[in-house]
Amino acid sequence: MGLIESIKNKARCSKKIIVLPEGTEERTLKAAVIADKEGLADVVLLGNEDEIKSKVKDVDTSEITIINPERSEKYDDYVEQLVTIRKHKGLTLEESKNLVKDPLYYGTMMVKMGDAHGLVAGAINTTGDVLRPALQIIKTAPGIPVVSSCFIMEVLYKEYGHDGILLFADCAVNPNPDSKQLAAIAVTTAKTGEDLVGLDPKVAMLSFSTKGSARHELVDKVVEATKYAKEMAPDTDIDGELQADAALVESVAKLKSPDSKVAGKANILIFPDLQSGNIGYKLVQRLGNAVAIGPICQGLAKPVNDLSRGCSVDDIVNVIAITAVQAQNL
Repeated sequence: MGLIESIKNKARCSKKIIVLPEGTEERTLKAAVIADKEGLADVVLLGNEDEIKSKVKDVDTSEITIINPERSEKYDDYVEQLVTIRKHKGLTLEESKNLVKDPLYYGTMMVKMGDAHGLVAGAINTTGDVLRPALQIIKTAPGIPVVSSCFIMEVLYKEYGHDGILLFADCAVNPNPDSKQLAAIAVTTAKTGEDLVGLDPKVAMLSFSTKGSARHELVDKVVEATKYAKEMAPDTDIDGELQADAALVESVAKLKSPDSKVAGKANILIFPDLQSGNIGYKLVQRLGNAVAIGPICQGLAKPVNDLSRGCSVDDIVNVIAITAVQAQNL
């Protein structure tokens, strides 16, 4: 059984309500129908009901909930709740009324108020547009200072990672995390690996140095991040700083870091910045013919996932399943 099918089976075990704010977008519509048919989630589409149904004339949408935010019975309540949530920023009632008409804000309020368990968007909206209401309304999980992302990488060589599965982070959100943010990225990625893949996390904090082989302020950041990460998650195997070969290859690990519980066994790779993370996952994906699943958002108090605007219908279905499993593991 492949990884995505395994995640889908987890999603089916305890169906969650997943809201799709881009309800009139055709790929999203098709994905909603598939997700509903496969029993992955109870899907909610946001948008004009007549417009939505006109785009899927030959498909039965009777089991899918469709909500027009402006006409919703929850609209007034969400408006008042948003004013309360954002009163420290001076949000007025009129401003709140306009925001809640926006499906991204309405959908985020559904998740905040417990009327949905997770949100998936980004097929026609930017990452900033998707994450802004999440950061304002849902906010980060307790003890986690930053929202980040990871990719699940399925590589051809089963001797690496967890039977060929590794998580790479952060590859899509934080350009230059400081040491405490990098530590939080490591801890949240470990939890993502446990929740979605069922792996025993072996977290490598990557650098161009292994255990003091080079001296530089960039290395110092990774050393500090490793210390903070171990303090945040003392029961998780986290080590650094490690070069990529020392993290992945046992023979190299025996030479460079023989006493490490992670070196040579890493299944989670934490890159020191967005440039290295983004470049790294794309090189592995393209040159190594690896499957890259993601980006998967992590660190929020409730799950919100951002799609690529070039996503396929299958991509959206997969992210719906991933979001449902994240919601199960809150």
